[in-house]
Amino acid sequence: MTSSALQTFLDKLQQLENAFEAAVEEVDDPDTLENIRVTYLGRRGSLVQYLSELKDLPEEDKPEAGKTANKVKQRLQDRFARIQEDLRQKRERARREAFDPTLPGRSPWTGTLHPVTLVSEEICAIFRELGYEVATGPEVETDFYNFEALNIPQDHPARDMQDTLYISDSIVLRTHTSPLQIRTMQQQNPPLAAVAPGKVYRRDADLTHSPMFNQIEGFLVDTHVSMADLRGTLTHFLRRVFNRELQVRFRPSFFPFTEPSAEVDISCVICSGKGYAADGSPCRVCKQTGYVEILGCGMIDPEVFRAVDYDPEQYTGFAFGLGVERIAMLKYGIDDLRLFFDNDLPFLDQFRFYPAS
Repeated sequence: MTSSALQTFLDKLQQLENAFEAAVEEVDDPDTLENIRVTYLGRRGSLVQYLSELKDLPEEDKPEAGKTANKVKQRLQDRFARIQEDLRQKRERARREAFDPTLPGRSPWTGTLHPVTLVSEEICAIFRELGYEVATGPEVETDFYNFEALNIPQDHPARDMQDTLYISDSIVLRTHTSPLQIRTMQQQNPPLAAVAPGKVYRRDADLTHSPMFNQIEGFLVDTHVSMADLRGTLTHFLRRVFNRELQVRFRPSFFPFTEPSAEVDISCVICSGKGYAADGSPCRVCKQTGYVEILGCGMIDPEVFRAVDYDPEQYTGFAFGLGVERIAMLKYGIDDLRLFFDNDLPFLDQFRFYPAS
């Protein structure tokens, strides 16, 4: 005959099993099922609490109570496993039914060249068509290549124009790519023509200036090179890079390594040289002048030829330098230099539509 204590224990097990079945009856997601398992079968769940009462039963009732408790535990665990598998199969069926094999595939996201790289490669490609080679060299330079050989001695006031970052008294981060002009002329005899793209460094930072930016130096050396050759070359280049018939003008200027020197302006590519935007407001880029400054140039100074052992009586040449970011800002209508360095993916992603030259 079953004792009252044993019967009470068995009734609790039955109530536990009934409660578990009621809880899992309508379960439809794995998280809810897991919560039910913790409540009833976890280490601190209801079944463990009931099993702890076995020790309080009379000795003659413990075998029957333990045997029944184990059977209940096994049934609950099996029931949990079946429901868990059912939910997994249900999710798999839903996933298969949601998949439409007739839809077009998704192309993987791919990166794109940076706008500064795009413009730099386009500029180099234009000059390659004209017979120029592309020269490269170190970004950490000696004072000789960065200044002395370019007719900028120690006491020259033009050094104040450069905002130089010094590593030591004689080692600098190059302030322009002009040192590559010296290095190339030391290694080759005329005639020669080259463009030298690369990063340059200056102590300057605001909306339109960066302590690191990209520059391209170009130069040509031969006999009988004239200012007319320089004007024709740069006019052709600027009309090619902006893909329009720009007005190009040369203004007298000063650079220590060219004589005569000039600044080059182009008709504003934003307002088409009108000085006003389409809505009648003043053009902020050209400040209503109709022109924007684009690069500096000039005939190579004889002192530069002497520094590389060229005979200035025999050879002449021209050189020019331009900021790649400035070209890119005008070419793509970008009004903040900092966008080139912020690594903003939506901004950079726009340039996947501009093929590299």
